[in-house]
Amino acid sequence: MGKLNVVVLYDRWEEPEDEGAPAEKAPLTRTLDKKEVEEEVAEALGKLGHDASLHVLDGSIKGLHALARLDCDLIFNLAESFAGMDTADYCIAAYLELLQKPFTGAGSHGLLFAQDKGVAKKILEFHGIHTPVFARSYRGRLDFSHDLEFPVIVKPAREDGSIGIEFNAVVSSIRELMERIDWLHSNFDSPVLIEEYVEGREMYVGVIGNDNPTALPVVELDLSKLPQGTPRIAGAEVKWGKGTRAYRDTKSAVADDLPEETVSQLQTTAVAVYQALELRDYARIDMRLRPDGRVAVIEANPNPWLASKAEFAMAARKAGRTYTELIEEIADMAMARYR
Repeated sequence: MGKLNVVVLYDRWEEPEDEGAPAEKAPLTRTLDKKEVEEEVAEALGKLGHDASLHVLDGSIKGLHALARLDCDLIFNLAESFAGMDTADYCIAAYLELLQKPFTGAGSHGLLFAQDKGVAKKILEFHGIHTPVFARSYRGRLDFSHDLEFPVIVKPAREDGSIGIEFNAVVSSIRELMERIDWLHSNFDSPVLIEEYVEGREMYVGVIGNDNPTALPVVELDLSKLPQGTPRIAGAEVKWGKGTRAYRDTKSAVADDLPEETVSQLQTTAVAVYQALELRDYARIDMRLRPDGRVAVIEANPNPWLASKAEFAMAARKAGRTYTELIEEIADMAMARYR
């Protein structure tokens, strides 16, 4: 592939402070790193000989108009939200599709399928892919339900990055369930997913490719060192609670102690999920490995976090790709789609 003019698209939004809201009640969300992923991607593209520039979606209409006027060969899409709306990633992709601008990662329909966890689980069930049983409720109305038994995990149906999933998301009584639903409805304009809580190991499998997608090595988020009595879940405290014990004591690493047949089962399941939800270029599938060896799909993450230290890049390195080679492969796949 020759020299390209690539725009790395990302989002930033500073939520106005609400002095009346107690800080301890606010949902935990992602904080910025010392070196942001868009900078790492742009640097990698520069090493490959491309002209790479950054474009931020700051939540303004002016920013959208500027995006429409961009003249480039490819948009490397890292945008996950718009104006504080964490569920707007599919809208951004749809906007790029309307503009007929080539971009990396999932299209609008794949992002939408994966984002609504209830819809995604129904699609997976249709394809015979095991996922925990669940119910879906919004503002007191139950619009879908399996038979559930406590404990259950209660979370927003349309958020990612563990937003809205703290340790108290796992509940064991009707009272706790109703309190959790009320809290979620107060903080998120989203249906609530009430899902079977699955004990087991937290496994992530990256998938890369389009016509013949390939599963990357299995990565495990080790939750075994969480404080006694804490649910073994990848909650917001684990992912974004910097300075806490939960954040400090949970680490991701390539899972090298799994039997070959278990690895095969996890990877085959991940590719099946990727194809069922019509994802493209790259994604990460989150699963639970039950103590009896069965695999339960928790969710799919299109366009997963591409930081060089994140799980997807970690798995790619284990598979023999440097970070720069990973970025090149994603860009190449996108360009091939638009030729």
